[in-house]
This record gives sequence, C-alpha cells and structure tokens, in this order.
Amino acid sequence: MPAPQTPYEAVLHAARDVAKLGCALDAEMLGTALLGSVYAVAHDDRAAAVRAFVGDFLAATTRRRTASATTIREVFAALVPDAEGAAQVRRGAQAPSWTAQLGRARPTGCYAYGDVYGDQTSYLVTYAYDDVEEGGPEHAVVALVDHNIGIAKDIFVGSSAERILEQVRQMCATDGLTWFREEDPGRLRGEIERHLEITDSLTDLPSEGSLATDRALAGARLALLPAAITPVLSEPPAVSSTDLVRDFLASPEAARFALDRVQADDELASLHFCLSLIIDHAASLPDPDPLRWSPAVAGLFLLDWVHRRAVLDMDDAAMLPRVTRAWSAYALRRRDLPEAAAEQTDLVVEEMIPEFARLYATGEKRSPATAAVAQLISEGVDPNDTDAIDAWLEANRHRLDGN
Repeated sequence: MPAPQTPYEAVLHAARDVAKLGCALDAEMLGTALLGSVYAVAHDDRAAAVRAFVGDFLAATTRRRTASATTIREVFAALVPDAEGAAQVRRGAQAPSWTAQLGRARPTGCYAYGDVYGDQTSYLVTYAYDDVEEGGPEHAVVALVDHNIGIAKDIFVGSSAERILEQVRQMCATDGLTWFREEDPGRLRGEIERHLEITDSLTDLPSEGSLATDRALAGARLALLPAAITPVLSEPPAVSSTDLVRDFLASPEAARFALDRVQADDELASLHFCLSLIIDHAASLPDPDPLRWSPAVAGLFLLDWVHRRAVLDMDDAAMLPRVTRAWSAYALRRRDLPEAAAEQTDLVVEEMIPEFARLYATGEKRSPATAAVAQLISEGVDPNDTDAIDAWLEANRHRLDGN
C-alpha cells in the first residue's frame, strides 16, 4: 500500500478500523490520540492548531463516504465542536450505531485533591453515558495543576472512574500530607481551563504523562461542566517584607538556628541579604507568597533560582542554608501545617545542602549576567560603581573582543 500523501490521508489510514470499535468512548480515545500528534508538534497556540487542523480535515474529507471516514469525521466534530465545519457534520449511512453517543457523556462528580504545601492540585471529574452499551463505561478526567510553575502539568482520561476515585480516596486517607474534597464544577472547570491555556502556549510540553494524547477529549469533557468561574483578579493583600523579616528574626525558628544572635556586621549583612533572596524568589513564582514554602519550593530556590539570579560571596553561601532551614520551619508553622510537613521539609533541605555547595563552587548554573557580576567582584570591582566598571571594561577590552 502506498504511503499516505497528506496528513489527512495519514489520519484516515490510522483510523481505518474506527467503525469496528465497540463503543463511543473507544472511538473518542482513538480520536484524541490522533489529534494529540497535532497538539504535540504545534509551536505556540496548540489548542488553536488542533482546531484549525480539524477544520481543514473536515473540509478535505467532505466527499469521503467509507464507514471509517464518515465515522472519524463525527469523532473529530464531537471532540472539537468549535472547529470550522464541525456543526455541519452528519452521521454517515454506514456509521456504527454508537456514533449517536459521541460527546453525550454527563458529569457525575467533581473532586479536588493535593498536597498540604500547595505545590500541586489535581482535579478529577467522573462521567457516564446514559447508554452504557453504546457509549461505554463510566470514566474520569484528571488534571494536574502545578502551582510552582503555573501550568496544567498533565491531564488524562481513565476508563474506570470508580477505581480511579477509590484509589485517590485511599491515598489521601492514608497520607497526612494530602487533602481531598468535593469541588464546585464551575470552579474546577475554571481552574483547569485557566492553567491549560498557559500550557497550550508552551514551546516545550512536559515530557511525561498523557497531556498531548488526551488533551482534546479532556477539553470536550470539561465543556460539559457549568460555565467556568472566572477568578477575581485583584491585587493580593500587601505584605510588608520588613514586618515579615522582623517577625521571623523574633521567632523561635530563628533562635533555634542561632540567627537571633548574629551580631558581626558582615554576618548581619549576609543574613539580611539571604532573607531578601527568599522574599525575591517568592515574588517570582505564580503564587507570590513568601510563606507558601515546601520541599519543592526550597529546591527551586536553593538549587536553581539563587544560582541564576544572585551573586553570593563566601559569607552568603555559608549563611544561606541555615537561613533556608529556619525559614522553612517558620513558614510552615505560620501556615499551621502538620509537624510531619515541617520535619519532611527540613530533612529535604538538609539533604540539598551538599548540592547547593557544589553548584556554588562550580558556578555551572550562573546566568551570563550573574557570571559577569561575579567576575567583576572577584577582580575587586564594585558592581555599583559605574566609573570602576567603565575602567575595567576599558582595561579588559582585548579579552572581551576575543583578541
């Protein structure tokens, strides 16, 4: 058989057995997997790319009359109903009877669960067809939202809703660092769609999971929920970093790590510099709350952000791990998290310290700008003295020009 000449021929070939499937859900799973290839290779607005592809596919295959062609057209129209031409797709004469159930699932439950730190929230929706024989089994859509990077990190459709829901309930019941609750359908839809919109625009998708393959079906299922609740975009309550630092320095956590007894000028300067880095790092996150701390946030800070964004001298590098451990304990107490959360975070941070020291010594994660400032400091140039910088640039012009 000759190779398909166009992407549309390739899709028709891949869907050649779609009319032989046993139910609507099986066909929708095949359709979303095929559209996942389009989603994965798109460069910017991936959802728009899938919508455009479906519109073009429907236009290119309008004269196809085989059972497989007319059936996959119906599947795509159900998965992406806002694509151009989707509303005009009609049931083919040879189409299987289950095509009447495409897109006809109804939501039966909405839930949310996540970690007590606030790093990630998973949203779970169960669905059922009125006609189980033709539609297929009850199934679930699960979306994972990562609050540290502000995206929907994964999304998948599972065909055993009851089993998936029970596994989640059991996991949360036995893990004191997780929570589980029923969720408002509109809020759930709004949160997933808001974060999916950001994911859709990523240059590179998360490498693991079923985000690409299940994206179209998950989107179609979410559209069956009540209208999304738009979050109120208001300025967060002003938090005085000065007051926060003052409260921290008077805290039992600061005393435990002997930060309340720091007196030497150079040590005091390092202490306040390290605290300013923690505040600045929090401001760079999607949820800019310095008290939302966790092992994951500590890792982002201690093993990545601080090396890319800050120039540390030896006093700063010696002080920062101690300040980070104290801040971890302070922030988790302020948020009234379980003692187990504080213990876990402190253990993880302590285990990070050797890697932090290695990264500081090698400078391998420094950005070009940070590396340049570090070079100036190492050669005795004050980075705040523009005259000194100009003099250094003039003296080192031959090095900078590569001569």
